[in-house]
Amino acid sequence: MNKIFESAMIALDAIWSAKLRSFMTVLGNIVAVTSIIAVVSMIQGLNASVKQAILNQAGADSFSVQRFPITRSDDEFEKVRGNPRVTLNDARAIKRYSDLVEAVMVDSQGSGRVTYRDKSIDSTQIRGVTSEYIDFSTFDAERGRLMSPTEVETVRPVTVVGWQTADRLFGASVDPLDKTIQIEGVHFRIVGVSAKKGSLLGRSQDEFAVIPLGQFQMIFGSRRQLSVTVKPRDLSQITQVMDDATLALRTARRLKPKQPDNFGLFTSDTILDIYHSATNGIFAVLIGVVALSLVVGGIVIMNIMLMVVTERTREIGLRKALGARRSDIMAQMLTESVVLSVFGGIIGTILGAGIAFAIASFTPIPANVELWSVGLGISITALVGLFFGIYPAMQAASLDPIEALRKE
Repeated sequence: MNKIFESAMIALDAIWSAKLRSFMTVLGNIVAVTSIIAVVSMIQGLNASVKQAILNQAGADSFSVQRFPITRSDDEFEKVRGNPRVTLNDARAIKRYSDLVEAVMVDSQGSGRVTYRDKSIDSTQIRGVTSEYIDFSTFDAERGRLMSPTEVETVRPVTVVGWQTADRLFGASVDPLDKTIQIEGVHFRIVGVSAKKGSLLGRSQDEFAVIPLGQFQMIFGSRRQLSVTVKPRDLSQITQVMDDATLALRTARRLKPKQPDNFGLFTSDTILDIYHSATNGIFAVLIGVVALSLVVGGIVIMNIMLMVVTERTREIGLRKALGARRSDIMAQMLTESVVLSVFGGIIGTILGAGIAFAIASFTPIPANVELWSVGLGISITALVGLFFGIYPAMQAASLDPIEALRKE
C-alpha cells in the first residue's frame, strides 16, 4: 500500500512539474468523459421523465384495453386495421367476468379550447371518464375534490382541471374552485384542481380538463375512440386479471378459438418497453461514438508515457542499480499513467455534469447525474490509463541499468 501511495505521489509531482504537458496529455480524456457524462446524464433525465409521464397517464396499478395491439410494421397494422372499436359493452363484459377486478373505467380524449372570461387556452387536453375513474391513482385533486360518481353518471357539467390550466386562466390571486369555464363553448363548474405533474420535453402535463364521458361525447361526438382501463383488486394478480379480460372480450366479441385477439392489452411496463426498445439502440450508438474519443485519449497518454520513459532513462537506470525490481518500475510507470488518466476523468466529470445541468436549465431536455455514471466515468479512465500504460511500463522495466546510466 505504501508503494502505491509513494508511486502516486511521484506521479502527482511529475504532473505538477509539467502542468501544460500534463493538461494537453489528458485533454482527450477530459473531452471524452465530459461528453459521456453529459450525454448519459441527459439520457437518464429523459428516461426518468418519460417513465414518470407514462406512470402519470397509464398508472402502475392497472392496464388498458385498446383497439389495436402493438404493431411494428405496416403489414402487421394492416392485419389489425379492421379491429372493432372498444365500447362500453367491453367494459361491462370484463367487470361481469372476473371477481378479481376492482374497477373498470372507460375514457376518451380530445383537444379543445377552454375559456374563462377574456382568457382562453387552445388545444387543451380534454378527457371524458366514467364514474369509476375515482378509483384510479392517475386522478387527484390537490385543491377541491374529484367529481363524484353520481355527478359523472348523471352527466353533470362539472370538471377537474390541471394545475397549469387553472394557473393560466385564473392566476395566483383568484381561487378557481366553483368558477364556471367554457370547454368548446359549453359551461362547466370547476370542482377540483389536480396537483402539478411537470412537463416532458417542454410539453406540459398539467394543461387538461377531466369531464364526465357523457358530456365529452355531447361535445366531441360519440364516434370518438374509447379506451378501457382495468384495476385489479390485488396488483400481484394483474397477469391473471389480464387473462380474464382477454377471455371476457373474446367471449363478448364471439371470437372462435383459432381467431386472433382483435384488441390490445397494455400496462405501463408494456409502454416503457416500447420506449426502451425504440431508444436503447440510438442511445448505445451515441455513447459508443462519444466513447471513441477515450481511445484517442489513451493513445495520447501512451505516446507521452513512452516519451517520459525516454526522458527518464537515467533515473530508471539509477533506481534499478539501487535495487529496484522490474515490478517496482512497472508499478511506478503504471501508477503515473493511471493517475494522469484519472486526473483527466475527474475534470471531465465535473465539466460534463455542469454542461448537463446547463442544458437542462436552458432547454426542455431534463438531466439527471447519477452516482453510478460518475463512478463509471472515472473507472473507465483508470482502465484506459492502465491499458495504455502497460506498454510504456514494460519498456521502462526492461531497460538495462548499465546502458541506462550511460545515457546522457
